[in-house]
Amino acid sequence: METSTDEQRFTEMYRQHYGAVDAYVRRRILADHSADLVAEVFLVAWRRLGDVPADAELPWLYGVARNALANAYRSHERRLRLVELLAAQPHRDTGDHSDLVAQQEAIATVFDGLNENDQEVLRLILWDNLTLPQAAKALGCTIPTLQVRLHRARKRLRRGIDVLAESGPVLSSLPKQRTGQAKWGGADA
Repeated sequence: METSTDEQRFTEMYRQHYGAVDAYVRRRILADHSADLVAEVFLVAWRRLGDVPADAELPWLYGVARNALANAYRSHERRLRLVELLAAQPHRDTGDHSDLVAQQEAIATVFDGLNENDQEVLRLILWDNLTLPQAAKALGCTIPTLQVRLHRARKRLRRGIDVLAESGPVLSSLPKQRTGQAKWGGADA
């Protein structure tokens, strides 16, 4: 493909057929969207210039425009279906988020009050989503040792949360720890 010859051919094709392609598109779609579709047609023509037959440029451009219009129609229909689906969803009032923010802040304060070893064990398991063997390897300990550390860290975290929950309304809506039911990071607490 010779660049200067290709540019000349494309420029001539654009000048000669832009009006016809624009009219073709405008007859089939709102004028607000026609400029984008016509631009898309000529972008495809530039990219596939070697495929454009010299003796049938306009029909080829109409074919590209037809495909672009079909894609636009499908996109429009998908958007309408999505809007209808969203409109049909039950509206839930999320209310005031300040309680949730206050709870998260309180839990972060409790977490910050834990010693560095407890924080690191909880981060590896809960935040970094490591398995017990992976976390044990990262900490340079055995899996049973990690399980004990994790159990103790969870227990201290839960104790701190329970103390805060008893002292004020911010964490009172959090569920209390029930023995044998909490599972975090794949191991029983």
